[in-house]
Amino acid sequence: MSIRILIVDDHAIIRDGLRLIFDTTPELDLVAEASNGKEALAQVDAHLPDVVLMDLQMPVMDGITAIETLRRTHPELAIVILTTYKENDLLLRGLKAGARGYLLKDTDRQTLINTIQAAARGETLLQPEILQRALNFQEEEKAVENPLSEREFEVLKMVADGARNKEIAYKLGITERTVKAHLSHIFQKLNVDSRAAAVATGAKIGIL
Repeated sequence: MSIRILIVDDHAIIRDGLRLIFDTTPELDLVAEASNGKEALAQVDAHLPDVVLMDLQMPVMDGITAIETLRRTHPELAIVILTTYKENDLLLRGLKAGARGYLLKDTDRQTLINTIQAAARGETLLQPEILQRALNFQEEEKAVENPLSEREFEVLKMVADGARNKEIAYKLGITERTVKAHLSHIFQKLNVDSRAAAVATGAKIGIL
């Protein structure tokens, strides 16, 4: 049984190249094409493909938005991102949105076919380089989200509640000098120079 495919890309030359590959691969059946995310939603409803090859940067509706929408409306649908962009944030956003694969447009024919087949089976197949980038970026993102130690985080929460150094010291059973040292470290890690700025930055990056 062949795998039904929808191509979503705003460049006709990319769609033409993919069509040639699928026309000469018996187990893959190209059932529809779309030039943006909005068209993709309509084509999925009309043709019910097994796998969608989704570009990211497109007019009208981008690929990430389309993926997020399709995950809600067609949770069983397998989506593989096919893009020219190597940005780590797009990679992670696409995978978090529900894509089962992430390929660059310079990928070879067999890798493309293998990834589509894996996605159709319900598997996630990532090239080693892509997988490593995703893992590395997740670690970097975690570090950015909460760069503070547990004790520094406690101090920042008390500062946010309006506590003075003396109150913080009493509640944590430490000296005021230690509180000041923690605040100094917090300011340095958050790249700020005041208590108010530390609280504002903590809220902005989502740790408060």
